[in-house]
Amino acid sequence: MDLDNLNERQLEAVKCTEGPLLVLAGAGSGKTKVLTTRVAYLVNECGISPNNILAITFTNKAAKEMKDRVFRVLGSMAYNIQISTFHSLGVLFIRENYELLGYKNNFTIIDSDDSLTIIKKIIKDLGYDPKYYNPKMIRNLISGAKNALLTPSEYERYANTEETRIASEVYNRYQNKLYTSNSFDFDDLLMKPIELLRKNPDVLKAYQERFQYILIDEYQDTNEAQYILSKMLSAKHRNICVVGDNDQSIYSFRGSNYKNILNFEKDYKDAKVIMLEENYRSTKNILNVANSVIKNNRERKDKNLWTNNEDGDKVIYHTASNEKEESSYVVSEIKKLINNGVERKDIVVLYRTNAQSRTVEDAFLSNNIPYKVVGSFYFYNRKEIKDLISYLRVIYNHSDDVSLLRVINVPKRGIGTKTIDNLVSEANLTNKSIYDVISSGKELEFKRIIEDIEENMHNLSLTELVDYILDKSGIRHELESEDSVDSEIRLENLEEFKSITKNFEDAYGLASLEDFLAEISLVADIEEHRDDVDTVTLMTIHSAKGLEFDYVFIVGLEEGVFPHSNSIFEGNVEEERRLCYVAITRASKKLWLVNTKERMLYGERRQNEVSRFIKEIDSNYLDTDIEINYNKYENEYTDDEYSIGEHIMHDVYGEGVIVEIKDSIITVAFSHQYGIKSLMKGHKSIKKVIE
Repeated sequence: MDLDNLNERQLEAVKCTEGPLLVLAGAGSGKTKVLTTRVAYLVNECGISPNNILAITFTNKAAKEMKDRVFRVLGSMAYNIQISTFHSLGVLFIRENYELLGYKNNFTIIDSDDSLTIIKKIIKDLGYDPKYYNPKMIRNLISGAKNALLTPSEYERYANTEETRIASEVYNRYQNKLYTSNSFDFDDLLMKPIELLRKNPDVLKAYQERFQYILIDEYQDTNEAQYILSKMLSAKHRNICVVGDNDQSIYSFRGSNYKNILNFEKDYKDAKVIMLEENYRSTKNILNVANSVIKNNRERKDKNLWTNNEDGDKVIYHTASNEKEESSYVVSEIKKLINNGVERKDIVVLYRTNAQSRTVEDAFLSNNIPYKVVGSFYFYNRKEIKDLISYLRVIYNHSDDVSLLRVINVPKRGIGTKTIDNLVSEANLTNKSIYDVISSGKELEFKRIIEDIEENMHNLSLTELVDYILDKSGIRHELESEDSVDSEIRLENLEEFKSITKNFEDAYGLASLEDFLAEISLVADIEEHRDDVDTVTLMTIHSAKGLEFDYVFIVGLEEGVFPHSNSIFEGNVEEERRLCYVAITRASKKLWLVNTKERMLYGERRQNEVSRFIKEIDSNYLDTDIEINYNKYENEYTDDEYSIGEHIMHDVYGEGVIVEIKDSIITVAFSHQYGIKSLMKGHKSIKKVIE
């Protein structure tokens, strides 16, 4: 087979077939090529049976791509190689051993909606109020327990809060229900195979003999269950090759543990380590910027990306006055690229949170530049935004039956389809609006909420009205109690809607609800028409993992935005820095880093510090006419009264972390609700948190 297209390090990784191997593959270093070539090499050159090879990756798309590449080299033999995700492997184990787990052969795998339906019923059966004990929150707690390999009885021992005690009760009944239904949920596809292998040594031995050569892609993204399963399967022959990059571990919110890759050499004392540091994607200047940022992380393997590519343009750093000017600048630069013959599909705008996309989208719309939002809906088409707008429309116009039907049961109030059908029928018979025929039941509770909002709205600004709706309707409470990544994103989007109302108020003074609804209807309607295939891409950095573009714009590089205030508050800045590294290394030809002096975010005008990631970049690699203050955010920097990293308590903003000290001012990161604040030292509203 042809190995001439591999560099020295790649070739070494392909040929090192025996024993544990850790391949630390930097961004753009050709790791997929190494993995697929290694599989083919095992078969063609080493004579290993395809049946004895297991290759695991994290998405069905990646697994399909690997299968296709291996097929092009090996032909039909590739079909005998187990190339799959961890969950698909779990299904295989369950299918081949269902009886040992006490299940029948016609078992089913339920989806997340089915899982939620079962949990809702159990909560009600136990006599708890689903409005207070959010079913999605309970489901997330159960999912977390399963991924930590905790059975219901084991989880019960850890349940030390009201929420976890309720979750423990539900977990026990939920698992019994799955068993009697001959069903598994998605988390069981990892947990049950481990249970199977632990209780049946002969089965474990058989799989160890079957899968004598194991390859795992994106090892830095493995969670506890995936880590345990990998160790069990490889324990006998120890021919395990893991490929990954600790600098690109950005999914801790999904349960992944980057320490799995850092600890590989502890788990396998005789492991060989090969660094893939040659990057084939980016220019030298882009890589220099990436390296100068990521080297500030302490918990990492020391590697340095390099390339034989050209130096390329310096990375452009631009500071705008505000978020509108930031978006205008990005659009003007993109227009220049397009006018110079660059295809729109080769351009991407990256941001830390979905909420930031709104002003960027507005700029694209007003300049008639086709775009697509990847990994999310367009801002005005997001469910939570449509729900909020529907509330505003019902308040303004009781006869808007479409908007009323959208939100009469948002959040869930126990108003069923039969009740709604009866209301619709009565409204049609009496020639009245649905709102007018509501007179009893839980639907009357909804009507009273609308009446209460109407009663109080005359004393509220538009922005205050949005807050009042979110509180009075129960939308905010539902999302906060759910406590998941999805609910946090939805909350951020709803908070960002207040930036729209605030800007409208700033532009029109005492703005009426009528004028505001008319304004946003025009914007939202434009969003529906996007048929052009050649579009600029807008996406969060998390969604961009694994992708590459010629021209990349990263916006919002400010403290509290990126790094996100939550990560600063929770002491998780190293993952944010890895996220920044991922963003930078998406670019192959040219990169723009953009921020603002002040930003309207979540309805509040903020003056944010320049992101520490900008300050970590050597100015020799940047093209900028802006002087950068290179005071670092170092934990050892202290003064007589305060120190960086110290926690303080504020009477209004709650607990926060000091991120900068300058003269008589301390800059403090609070929760995402309040963001970054500059405060006077020794102010009576501040108290130190005693550890």
